[in-house]
Amino acid sequence: MFNTGRSFLKVVRVFPVWTLSSNNRRCWKLFGMNGVAMTATCPGLYCGRIMFNGSVERDCGVCPRGERANIQKVCERCTESPELYDWLYLGFMAMLPLVLHWFFIEWYSGKKSSSALLQHVTALLECGVSAVVTLLLTEPVGKMAVHSCRVQMLSDWYTMLYNPSPDYINTLHCTQEAVYPLYTIVLIYYAFCLVLMMLLRPLLVKKIACGLGKSDRFKSIYAALYFFPILTVLQAVGGGLLYYAFPFIILVLSLVTLAVYMSASEIQTFKNLVAKKKRLVVLFSHWLLHAYGLVSISRLDKLEQDLPLLALVPGPALFYIATAKFTEPSRILSEGSNGH
Repeated sequence: MFNTGRSFLKVVRVFPVWTLSSNNRRCWKLFGMNGVAMTATCPGLYCGRIMFNGSVERDCGVCPRGERANIQKVCERCTESPELYDWLYLGFMAMLPLVLHWFFIEWYSGKKSSSALLQHVTALLECGVSAVVTLLLTEPVGKMAVHSCRVQMLSDWYTMLYNPSPDYINTLHCTQEAVYPLYTIVLIYYAFCLVLMMLLRPLLVKKIACGLGKSDRFKSIYAALYFFPILTVLQAVGGGLLYYAFPFIILVLSLVTLAVYMSASEIQTFKNLVAKKKRLVVLFSHWLLHAYGLVSISRLDKLEQDLPLLALVPGPALFYIATAKFTEPSRILSEGSNGH
């Protein structure tokens, strides 16, 4: 009786085989000993089958731009709206060139130049127009909205590292923008920023920067020609890391720059802080960055718990002023020279 049951058991050897379809796309199938094709899902994390005329193709490959393979390994159109955290990330990447523009304009404008404010406004206009144009050109075209695919894990940003090799010889290339359009929209925005800067800023600086020497007028523009390629490489290589780390980067940088500015400006009391309007502008700008970082970390999932965190925004500035008299460098040096 047991021998009869064993006769029905057959060991079938299964092995992967590459096939080439009529449209020259590779397909991964499983074949048994009898050569009959068996059902198999697409290999890898990001390979999928394309929907064509309501039917699913048998070939596994890269999904078209704006689509991503779902759980059934079928390419599906990205129609979701970005989450709040995604918008905050895009806002952070959009702020980087603007903040760098302002920094170098202030750095090279000089104290006697009256053109710094107008250059600041022009930089803001360039970045603002670039952001609007980029959003209008992104799917859906002509609308101030974005259709995207949700970010699920860090590997979604680096699909080129996850091209499968089922037979360990041939590689099925499924590199795509799985986080559409969070990866390319930033690069497009930087391109528009650069083009608008080259069209507007040289003419403006040439006319109004009369307080600067001829060699110093365009230094802020030259600086932008350096930091835009750096930002592009940073997004291309480290976009996924920045996506998860940007809230902490904002908090750390805003705290460090605020401390450096207040120490360089010798701000030790509230009277020194409110003595100049420029200091108040810098202070409120850092407070906005603090609030931006806190909102990005909390994501406002629970408003009743997350909103009170904004009360911590003035904390670093108040702590600095309260402890400045204990950490004054001149006082420490004088006490050391006296032998105390």
